[in-house]
Amino acid sequence: MTLVDLGGLRLNTAVDGPEGAPWIILSNSLGASLWMWSPQIAFLTQKYRVLRYDTRGHGGSDTPEGLYTMAGLVGDVIGLMDHFGIEKASFMGLSMGAMTGMGLALTSPERFDRMVLADGRADAPEPFRAMWDDRIGKVADGGLEAIVDGTLATWFTEDWRNANAATLEQVRAMILDTRPDGYIACCRALQGLDYLRHLGDVTVPSLYVGGAQDMGAAPAVMQAMADATPGGRYVEIPNAAHVANINAPEAYNAAIAEFLEL
Repeated sequence: MTLVDLGGLRLNTAVDGPEGAPWIILSNSLGASLWMWSPQIAFLTQKYRVLRYDTRGHGGSDTPEGLYTMAGLVGDVIGLMDHFGIEKASFMGLSMGAMTGMGLALTSPERFDRMVLADGRADAPEPFRAMWDDRIGKVADGGLEAIVDGTLATWFTEDWRNANAATLEQVRAMILDTRPDGYIACCRALQGLDYLRHLGDVTVPSLYVGGAQDMGAAPAVMQAMADATPGGRYVEIPNAAHVANINAPEAYNAAIAEFLEL
């Protein structure tokens, strides 16, 4: 793990895979850390040099005060690329990470070869904003403990939760390790999502991936984003909910393999 200083903001990073290989950058979901990508590392490092990072306010990264925006989260990735001397990379993000990827595809397309955008959405209609207001209130009053059980229920199918008690506890600990002020600030950033109307301008090859039982980024939402993206494609992961890469890692890896040329 390495703390990278982007000029007053330090982001926790991890790099895996062979030197000289093409880069892929992995971006975590809200309430997670770079640990969430553990099921993909051995798979991805067959071809890629993998850069993972904790989004600001998460994991080992700093939690700066003030307003967080999607533009700020997008800028953090470009800052990391510049720090590591990454001229061009592939990118994979899930949920908040996927939303960050959409922003990158729209603002810095020349820096990216391809995008894997998993279990996310591209806009913030009123019910979505209201849901985050409710979540913010709970975290402000009771910390991450107030939402951890509900989060686990939306992240994973019931069958998976019953069969994977040890991993479930690791995920619970990861969520509880998230600082409430960082979580809330990222929620506010998500309330400002406004990429859907611009997806027709995306020029980076993009693969949308979603769990068949994801209620937060429902299959119909993911399909609509893929349809709005020139050349976009949607692949659905059976028997998976919101955090599909952990819920069904083998199926998830298989879904991205051809697109990433693995």
